[in-house]
Amino acid sequence: MSQVLHTPPPTPAPAPADDDLAALAARHGLSVSGARPTLGEYIGQLWARRHFITAFATAKLTAQYSQAKLGQVWQVMTPLLNAAVYYFIFGVLLGTKQHVPDYIPFLVTGVFIWTFTQSSIMAGTRAISGNLGLVRALHFPRAALPISFAIQQLQQLLFSMAALVVILLCFGVPLAPSWLLAIPVLVLQFTFNAGVSMVMARLGAKTPDIAQLMPFVLRTWMYVSGVMWSIDKLTKKDHLPHLVTIALETNPAAVYIDLMRYALIDSFHASQLPPHVWAAAAGWALITGVGGFIYFWKAEETYGRG
Repeated sequence: MSQVLHTPPPTPAPAPADDDLAALAARHGLSVSGARPTLGEYIGQLWARRHFITAFATAKLTAQYSQAKLGQVWQVMTPLLNAAVYYFIFGVLLGTKQHVPDYIPFLVTGVFIWTFTQSSIMAGTRAISGNLGLVRALHFPRAALPISFAIQQLQQLLFSMAALVVILLCFGVPLAPSWLLAIPVLVLQFTFNAGVSMVMARLGAKTPDIAQLMPFVLRTWMYVSGVMWSIDKLTKKDHLPHLVTIALETNPAAVYIDLMRYALIDSFHASQLPPHVWAAAAGWALITGVGGFIYFWKAEETYGRG
């Protein structure tokens, strides 16, 4: 009988070490797909896509009310209706309008400026989690999304500001050179809003349920921001604890609202502004804008995965 010889199976080669793979990739000029670029490169990528960012913001703004019969009119009607509700509840029923000159311009300005911050943060919270199809299909710096949503809300505010000017003139507020101060206020507020939007976009990408919690947080923030009442009169009248007074006066939403009122309403005097208000406005914009951008950039490679 012939003897059958069995050849043992070949021993598998050991898996290459990570160092060997890294050397192999470097030798052939390969890089990790979707790796986070350096901060400088990331800023350059965003700048190269600036036209996409603005066009995306404009398209979202146009489509926002495309199904409504009144269309873009709702961009102005929505904050005006909110202001009417707040006027009835706070101005009439609670008597907040007493001892506040030009209360309707005071209130409408506060509602419009607050709505800008509120809408930017809410849109930023859903910027990644609500656009996963776009994030996974195309390669682009993800910060373009929260920034474009902040630009969309700025565009919407500019529509509302046209209505605000008409309201101010109808209630006897004269046109004045101080109105030009509205431009730096909006620049600082936009920078602040974009920074917070990027922070919330990263948090919302990891935990989408945050979007359900944010309306309650923002509503509470609105009530302590002097949208419907005067922080200056409250702090001087009720002799609040010093720390509470500082917290109310340095609240970033209140800072931008007060600065806009100072710019547009002649009866809102500099004495009603908190001390160092321009420094506070610039500080909030710088810290939040730069810090929010870096915080978002550090998680760039994680967006759209999982």
